[in-house]
Amino acid sequence: MRRTPGVACVARRPPRSGNGHSEDLVRENPVLLFARALDFAARKHVHQRRKGELAEPYVNHLSDVARLLAEATKGEDIAVVIAGLLHDTIEDTDTSFAELAKEFGPEVAELVSEVTDDKTLPKAERKRLQVETAPHKSPRARIIKLADKTSNLHSMIASPPKDWSSQRKREYIEWASRVVEGCKGVSPYLELAFERARQAASAALGL
Repeated sequence: MRRTPGVACVARRPPRSGNGHSEDLVRENPVLLFARALDFAARKHVHQRRKGELAEPYVNHLSDVARLLAEATKGEDIAVVIAGLLHDTIEDTDTSFAELAKEFGPEVAELVSEVTDDKTLPKAERKRLQVETAPHKSPRARIIKLADKTSNLHSMIASPPKDWSSQRKREYIEWASRVVEGCKGVSPYLELAFERARQAASAALGL
């Protein structure tokens, strides 16, 4: 479930203060790293909103994905949580792989790249490839996909897209379920969270 088109954010995070040693601490401390990633994501997606009736800021979705990943990993995989916050930056903003690698390291940049769709392809082809390639993604990429699809269903329940028919909502749930089927085996917690969200969304549609 995508967002309304937005203008790429041109604002930039203020320069970090302090010497190189303090900068290294920022990179290594998980709390500071998370705060920097949240700030980065909020700036990059500042003009984007969800398609739901409430038109929530897009960063709400990103924070939900990060929360799900933190819960699923019990807070023990900060790279996955950070990648969850940033998972749409390359795909939907002016962010480059090189910029992510510089700001958050190659590990995070590689994860974001792995879950990024090729926007030069038609939408139907991108959706087909998500289903086809999901089982072949790395375990950490699959867990991000699980969190992303679960969060999208949370949004559909709380604030459904006002211009989506019941049929389109039904088709999204079915497609997301096929993607998630290929992501199974990496997180029982998120598999259960998705199934609960799927059931709730289906019930709301009378399925």
